[in-house]
Amino acid sequence: MKRGDAFSVKKLPAQLRESLPAVYVDDWLVSIKYFVDEEESHLKIQEDELCARCEDKPCLYFCPVNVYTLGSDGRIQVAYQACVECGSCRVGCPYDNIEWKLPRGGYGVAYKFG
Repeated sequence: MKRGDAFSVKKLPAQLRESLPAVYVDDWLVSIKYFVDEEESHLKIQEDELCARCEDKPCLYFCPVNVYTLGSDGRIQVAYQACVECGSCRVGCPYDNIEWKLPRGGYGVAYKFG
């Protein structure tokens, strides 16, 4: 899968597509308050060399807020400040090469509803 080939709801059968609620990630992001820990990242690539050998780089696609990007030097860059703590990156990495932990107390995201 290449960047831009993201999953499309349009590819689903019509009956299933009509039963899904309209959800837009950008609408959910507005409801998040971030408490960024500038001293300690809760996300880390364990071995850059392993990422360099990874052909598919699923981390670029699994994250709903694009925390992982490919730098001009070919290395995966992590913008942990935008993380919504969904954990999809640690599940999606086929080499278990992403260290993910909850942010230190008082940091991270605060979801507000209502």
